[in-house]
Amino acid sequence: MNQTLLEDKPQQSETQQVESGGTPDIPERPPAPSHPRFVKPQRIAFVQACWHREVVQEARIAFLDEMEARHVPRTAIDLFEVPGSFEIPLHAQILAKTRRYTAIVAAGLVVDGGIYRHEFVADTVIKALMDVQLRTEVPVFSAVLTPQQFHESAVHYEFFRKHFAIKGVEVAEACAETLHGLERLRGQVAAGIV
Repeated sequence: MNQTLLEDKPQQSETQQVESGGTPDIPERPPAPSHPRFVKPQRIAFVQACWHREVVQEARIAFLDEMEARHVPRTAIDLFEVPGSFEIPLHAQILAKTRRYTAIVAAGLVVDGGIYRHEFVADTVIKALMDVQLRTEVPVFSAVLTPQQFHESAVHYEFFRKHFAIKGVEVAEACAETLHGLERLRGQVAAGIV
């Protein structure tokens, strides 16, 4: 049986590499994504429910960071708080009717009261937000979440804080992409292309 053994070169530690004049292998950070700029300035309203504020605020924080990366400064985002998710649609409608905002984002956590109650509230809120959007032609985005199970425990709070941070980024992506799409569409309509 003929076996060929491969000789392993001894690996130098980072300390040995630096001492011998080499540089340690440092993985390169991928370049930050390049996001398109808006043609016109954007103004966004972010409406947040206070119920479980310490969880829901993670969506707001992540949203603000992501929108800033997408060329919408924090100064162009107005923050509003309401007692609970059920109060969000009325605020969204009043804000949309001002014509001051190019988009409205809602964030809330609907829990407790049994499966029918919280699912009813969440469904009602989402339908009402869609009605606001269609009546006013101001896009409305939702990060109003209804978990199947939520317990008042440190583990659940930590899980949902992380989950809301992810949702904050996702709602910012959807908001920015929709606003860019609407800018293009309205420009095409004005030019008679569509």
